[in-house]
Amino acid sequence: MTQTIHIAAALLMGSDGRTLLVRKRNTAFFMQPGGKIEPGELAVQALARELDEELGIQIDTAQAKFLGAFSAPAANEPGFEVRCELFRVNVSAPVQAAAEIESAIWVDRDNYAHLQLAPLTLDHVMPIYLNLR
Repeated sequence: MTQTIHIAAALLMGSDGRTLLVRKRNTAFFMQPGGKIEPGELAVQALARELDEELGIQIDTAQAKFLGAFSAPAANEPGFEVRCELFRVNVSAPVQAAAEIESAIWVDRDNYAHLQLAPLTLDHVMPIYLNLR
């Protein structure tokens, strides 16, 4: 039986139309910033906490637009599935990789294909991003 990890993640959009992908330390897959939802925590609150911890970004949770709930095999935890509540978040502040984030990169429709993407990012998030324009 597959175990489930409940997460909140951001389709983080820069003012130039690019989106931010992150890679955790000692992993190969790029994915959306975000993280696990703690018991009793709303998904958007978890997202705000994780963005602050991982990237030094403070967001107004009222401005986070819910895009849907998606599931995919976990990229870094074999035998687990991630169940994600995805939000679009527009940001103009600079980001800095912190906590367990080793790399944070801005990508657009022309420069992400060479990256190794987590299943959730590849199958669900990037198609949403590509259809935004």
